[in-house]
Amino acid sequence: MEWAMQVDKQIRTETGAEPETGAETGPRGPGCSLRHFACEQNLLSRPDGSASFLQGDTSVLAGVYGPAEVKVSKEIFNKATLEVLLRPKIGLPGVAEKSREWLIRNTCEAVVLGALHPRTSITVVLQVISDAGSLLACCLNAACMALVDAGVPMRALFCGVTCALDADGNLVLDPTAKQEKEARAVLTFALDSVEQKLLMSTTKGLYSNAELQQCLAAAQATSQHIFRFYRESLQRRYSKT
Repeated sequence: MEWAMQVDKQIRTETGAEPETGAETGPRGPGCSLRHFACEQNLLSRPDGSASFLQGDTSVLAGVYGPAEVKVSKEIFNKATLEVLLRPKIGLPGVAEKSREWLIRNTCEAVVLGALHPRTSITVVLQVISDAGSLLACCLNAACMALVDAGVPMRALFCGVTCALDADGNLVLDPTAKQEKEARAVLTFALDSVEQKLLMSTTKGLYSNAELQQCLAAAQATSQHIFRFYRESLQRRYSKT
């Protein structure tokens, strides 16, 4: 808890007067700061909902189709069938994309109220525009905003936060691709908006149990700023209509 309060205070200090927008007014500090965030919804006409999400130079475009008719072979009698497709910037999906699809699908299934639409299909399609670090977290954020735009019922919103630990044990939030490459460990968490409950986690590298708890506390503190950014983004959109 003490570490989370320190991270929250440092984010506020380093991101300027309005940290909830995710925008940096100055250079990145020792690591407890976020890159610039931007989001735009309803960009595509064919999907039922869509959103683009930008974290620094990492950008992902998401589209949601459904609830719609499902193939008989994929039909589930008591809930909706949820599928996630992740397309890389170049080439065909590989092992890394399939792994991220599985993680994103598990996160979405934890919050989407699929029982309200049995025997239907909900498909989330994610297109990577650019990858400059923290890609999985950006994909999670784009998927959440696209699901909101499509009006898919959810028990809570969710967000992704990536943490990196360098060789000296220093924690870096929302790391760039270079910082991830040089890090001793990279950890990504998916958290809900109600209780900052952990929905999914994936890790790479070596770390202690204390460092894991430190990263989780930092991610929970950071998620509050991301959810505030969600709310402000939606308020700006609907205030124009």
